[in-house]
Amino acid sequence: MKAVNAIALLLIIIGGLNWGLVGAFEFNLVDALFGEGSVLARIVYILVGLAALYKLGLWVARWSANK
Repeated sequence: MKAVNAIALLLIIIGGLNWGLVGAFEFNLVDALFGEGSVLARIVYILVGLAALYKLGLWVARWSANK
């Protein structure tokens, strides 16, 4: 489970940094690395989204348990 949490955190950091680059410089690192609209770029976006949902689920579960 520690590995899944670490991977999810890494993916969320990658996603956050990418959005920061898009907002600040209009530069999309994922598209630059894998090609705009490519299958690999879409996979990265899907994995980042799934990681965020996973971490959000953990946060909600912990928050609910502490009520």
